[in-house]
Amino acid sequence: MNQLELKYGCNPNQKPARIFMEEGELPLKVLNGRPGYINFMDALNSWQLVKALKKATGLPAAASFKHVSPAGAALGLPLTDVERHIYFAPEGSLSPLACAYIRARGADRLCSFGDWAALSDVCDADTARFLSCEVSDGVIAPGYTDEALDILKAKRKGGYNVVEIDPNYVPAPVERRNIFGITFEQGYNALSIDESLLGNVVTANKDLPQQAKHDMLLALITLKYTQSNSVCYVKNGMTIGVGAGQQSRIHCTRLAGNKADIWWLRQHPKVLALQFVDGIRRPDRDNAIDLYISDEHEDVLADGVWQNIFREKPEVLTSEEKKEWVAHLSDVTVGSDAFFPFGDNVERAHRSGVRYIVQPGGSIRDDQVIATADKHGMVMAFTGIRLFHH
Repeated sequence: MNQLELKYGCNPNQKPARIFMEEGELPLKVLNGRPGYINFMDALNSWQLVKALKKATGLPAAASFKHVSPAGAALGLPLTDVERHIYFAPEGSLSPLACAYIRARGADRLCSFGDWAALSDVCDADTARFLSCEVSDGVIAPGYTDEALDILKAKRKGGYNVVEIDPNYVPAPVERRNIFGITFEQGYNALSIDESLLGNVVTANKDLPQQAKHDMLLALITLKYTQSNSVCYVKNGMTIGVGAGQQSRIHCTRLAGNKADIWWLRQHPKVLALQFVDGIRRPDRDNAIDLYISDEHEDVLADGVWQNIFREKPEVLTSEEKKEWVAHLSDVTVGSDAFFPFGDNVERAHRSGVRYIVQPGGSIRDDQVIATADKHGMVMAFTGIRLFHH
């Protein structure tokens, strides 16, 4: 099959719509559901991300995509007890692939609502069971076990989108797209991201442990498939804040840093102690936690509101408590798809526990940026490679 007709394009008025190959067969199969135009854009971008992560680290990888950018991406590392709690993970042993997706979705559960999931390895039953409990539009993977496929086919009254991709597919060396009836052409971005890009450490502190290298690779590969401008915060093999599509670099850094702070605040003892009423849905819990952490906590603690969410009225998480808790966030890595033009990006990153920075370098103010990193004892590597994605 070399083409697949779609219901419509980005919007219902954009018809006809299809995906097709000018030469050869499509490298994918729809095993269930009817994915749309945006679904396939998410699927193909997210698949490239997890495939590259697996190649770079040797670990299973997963991503949670929304509107052609990752809400989260992660490696298949074991979950801590706290992570199991805040990501609503099931009890018992879990496969590395399931851990990867649970962590990817847990990076930003609010933004992952209605996501497209991508898996680097054959989807197993553990991963499928977790997906079946979440609000998600679809999944792409190089294969599915029979049990996993049965679980996913039962999701959304049988309408859940399941796509299988040929893991050996290599795209053409030149890619084209049309904008306003005009054809653009460029070489496919086949840049391999690996540890060879991390050798140019420009700060006085050059101590770069293996975990930080993995986190740098995760940041870079995530940025390669995130709408630019983009900045990504990573800790222990998972993104904890992605800022995408901003016109200003500092706004990317602030947006992603604020998301990293929220991820960390979800682990505050007061948040972990929240007692929800029976039967509340996961999205409602996520929304309530987000409001409880935010400056708009009155919206969820007002009389007549909290009784529908919590078993008992929680104590307020004060601004002082939040500031103190965020101050304990540490050993975070931040990556940028283009150079940091000013030291203010480094200062903002420092507020969210950043110790390691990876960026292209090349600003006329590199000396200022390096000096700012040195002031905080950070380790910064220049890759010399820009990673814009549009």
